[in-house]
Amino acid sequence: MTSTSNKMVVMYLTTDVRAASHFQREMAADLDVLVVTTPAQALTICSQQPESFGAILNAASPASSLGLRLMRVLKQDLRLPQPLLWLTKEDTTPALRALLVEISGSEVFSQTFSAANDYERLLTRLHFLAQAKVAPAAAPAPHALRMPMGKRFVDVFCAGIALLLLSPIFLIIAVLIKFESRGPVFYYSYRVGAGYRVFKFWKLRSMRSDADKLLGSMKGLNQYQTGGSSAGAESAAPLGLCTICAAAGTQCQQQLIDQRGQLICERQYRWQQKAAETPAFIKIVNDPRVTKIGRFLRNTSIDELPQLYNVLRGDMSLVGNRPLPLYEAEKLLTDEYSKRFIAPAGITGLWQVSRRGKGGDMSEEERKALDNEYARDYSLKKDIQIILKTIPALFQKENV
Repeated sequence: MTSTSNKMVVMYLTTDVRAASHFQREMAADLDVLVVTTPAQALTICSQQPESFGAILNAASPASSLGLRLMRVLKQDLRLPQPLLWLTKEDTTPALRALLVEISGSEVFSQTFSAANDYERLLTRLHFLAQAKVAPAAAPAPHALRMPMGKRFVDVFCAGIALLLLSPIFLIIAVLIKFESRGPVFYYSYRVGAGYRVFKFWKLRSMRSDADKLLGSMKGLNQYQTGGSSAGAESAAPLGLCTICAAAGTQCQQQLIDQRGQLICERQYRWQQKAAETPAFIKIVNDPRVTKIGRFLRNTSIDELPQLYNVLRGDMSLVGNRPLPLYEAEKLLTDEYSKRFIAPAGITGLWQVSRRGKGGDMSEEERKALDNEYARDYSLKKDIQIILKTIPALFQKENV
């Protein structure tokens, strides 16, 4: 992919903004460098504009949020055909190099970029890759992201009829929302749906207009916050050969890469990460940001009705996994939980009708498991069963 100035466009991933600016200046004559500093940016570009760049240059640590985990998602799940070059500042260990090139279309470019010939060698390699023939597309995954025809027909028919019948109710609710608080009647936020596609997610406004700004100071009220993580962190042994493997006199069979590029025991690493991690989902019981009319809209799920417009557009389906805000989706970029994104995003879904999130009874792990279960085995028959269960679930009393 080249820009209008006939320069090759590359997506450059890094957490070091200063280094990115230096790289842009040095390569300005030959490359258009699209700097990406967060997983959300990478997912948005790769899902919405996958043809806007010709190669991926990853200068981030393989153990960071922009590293191995994200690259597996982009190359294996989104099936990006662009070549991936890992830009390392020093020689990598053989074990780390093997992990990096294990990803399809990957190469390791170990250079310091302190001399002009380093950049020339990189340009030579990029131009060679750009001229190489594109490999035949791989066979589609068992769970393709294309919406089944029957499911899409039901979505369009039902959503269209519902919007026509509900238009008088929208008018009445709009007056009530305006009467109670300033701000727009409709509210949208960016959500991540099937295939990590980012779209505008519409709702009737049920909160104060400054609700997003207040979220950072309220995360302690999150019902998915487990608390008590310090004990787990204190009991975890230092990173390295785990005690079980050491006692057996063997090397750890499950290994990860730390920030220095060294192999560490996955068991010990996961133990420490579990103790320190923050929840993937955020849900606040009796949220003080919700207005009076907003609480009624939420308890009756009327605030969700504008999502019928998302269904008509094809952003969502009537039934599917709940589309997630960017900050929640970033926490699910793992081999185990990223499977939820191969199913359509939906207004209602399996986890909502299973327990409807009552009183914090459903744990974060249970919700993730239900999302994966739906992704593995969704069908029109199962959707109809979920819709029938959704109707009585709407009348359950809860403040979520």
